[in-house]
Amino acid sequence: MEKIWLKSYPPGVPAEIDPDQYQSLVELLEASFHKFADRQAYVCMDKFLSYAELDAYSRRLGAWLQGRGLKQGARVAIMMPNVLQYPVAIAAILRAGYTVVNINPLYTPRELEHQLIDSGATAIIILENFATTLEQVLGRTPVKHIVVASMGEMLGGAKGMLVNFVVRNVKKMVPPFSLPNAVRFKEALATGGNMRLTPVDLQPNDPAFLQYTGGTTGVSKGAVLTHRNIVANLIQTEAWARPALQNEPDSEALTIVCALPLYHIFALTACAMWGMRMGALNVLIPNPRDIGGFIKELAKYKFNMLPAVNTLYNALLNHPEFAKLDFSGLKMANGGGMAVQQTVNDKWLKLTGIAIIEGYGLSETSPTATCNRADSTSFSGTIGLPLPSTEIAILDDDGRPVPPGTPGEIAIRGPQVMAGYWNRPDETAKVMTPDGYFKSGDIGVIDEHGYVKIVDRKKDMILVSGFNVYPNELEGVIAAHPGVLECACIGVPDEHSGEAVKVFVVRKDANLTAEQLMAYCKEQLTGYKKPKYIEFREELPKTNVGKILRRVLRDERPAHRKAA
Repeated sequence: MEKIWLKSYPPGVPAEIDPDQYQSLVELLEASFHKFADRQAYVCMDKFLSYAELDAYSRRLGAWLQGRGLKQGARVAIMMPNVLQYPVAIAAILRAGYTVVNINPLYTPRELEHQLIDSGATAIIILENFATTLEQVLGRTPVKHIVVASMGEMLGGAKGMLVNFVVRNVKKMVPPFSLPNAVRFKEALATGGNMRLTPVDLQPNDPAFLQYTGGTTGVSKGAVLTHRNIVANLIQTEAWARPALQNEPDSEALTIVCALPLYHIFALTACAMWGMRMGALNVLIPNPRDIGGFIKELAKYKFNMLPAVNTLYNALLNHPEFAKLDFSGLKMANGGGMAVQQTVNDKWLKLTGIAIIEGYGLSETSPTATCNRADSTSFSGTIGLPLPSTEIAILDDDGRPVPPGTPGEIAIRGPQVMAGYWNRPDETAKVMTPDGYFKSGDIGVIDEHGYVKIVDRKKDMILVSGFNVYPNELEGVIAAHPGVLECACIGVPDEHSGEAVKVFVVRKDANLTAEQLMAYCKEQLTGYKKPKYIEFREELPKTNVGKILRRVLRDERPAHRKAA
């Protein structure tokens, strides 16, 4: 279709980028290591890691991995929270010529086994807190080489020893495990220091990451993200962020708050990889669910960027200490992973002076495909415009483009779109059109200015008496009630209307009743959209990124409490 979105681009943002200016992601990273050698790259628990140190440590670990005899292209898994070893491991694996497989450290043995077998990973770098999970499945996986890290080992000296003692003996966060052939992270670094990292001839279309989909809509599949995919998205992001960062002198490094987990594509690209591209300092937050502790860390830095999901923004805003922080350095607050609600954005804007810039993407698109303008000062209710070199089409059920204003499936074409699903040509064929568009599974519309709005996931849509009801819309309305902290809507079977709307609510006001909320919904929503059932909960099921899992709520099939 015509690129109607280009007329809405900010001044200075190009229509196209060159995804081939680097042969590989490794070439891009090594350029940053050289250019920003004197800058700090990461900080965690007050321990800083410079770009020069990241260069040296990743070179050592990469040499150690090559010394295990792994062939080029071998898959190496990482199973850690946001600790300093993570970026070292990513850079080491890529520089050694291997493919990174990011794994959620909170996975159950069953989930871990599936991902290790499916990816064919022959090596893993894991935090000792989760080693017992690996022990339970190791014999059924192809893993032959294990590197075990600890929370305190990169902190050094007495502090590192104290952290390890507390984690192991006071908080009891390291269950007993036995992995006889495992090597400690620091031992691998020491051994690798006496070895030479052999440069690898990497091609743009070689796999850099196997990024497994979240599994919220079915069996987790590995999206093959090539070096070119990631390089493209980093350059696209850099171009898109330019209006917000135009006054940023090159001598002053950006400070990015990395609270989202690095194993998730949002933080992986928007924080870790883009941060290294820009020579930024990433503040690693191992446990963002500890909101109080998170805010104490934020107070130490004049941070410039804070990528987060709606639920994390909401949690911060509802903590009394958050308003006391200094927001004078904040330039961008990026929202993704789930819909940003207007009530949350409005509160954020009022407190910080910066609007939440909502974007959209998936593991399959590296991830960013669309984003609101970086110089936005208000809430648009959309996921923004396609990034440079990105095309969006809205398709009907037969795969044909529909005109602006008509709902359909969002399809994406661009250099950031995955090569396919790992070893699943049948699944790849289901989501890729003959002309190279990736079908997202999300229903959306595009307006005459090129802005895209998500209506909902295909599978989350509720059909009430033949009318389409989209949970995102309902949740946005219900979340605006002053007594509501969080909510989620699903469809439940109904003998009269086929499906009925059920809403799960976490109260902000303990005195809020179902009758009060239903009366509010009657004022705000047309008849078929109103909830038939309301259930109050202490909390809602979420991914580790904070995305509410409607699927889990649907699978529970609890008894329904009629609202009115």
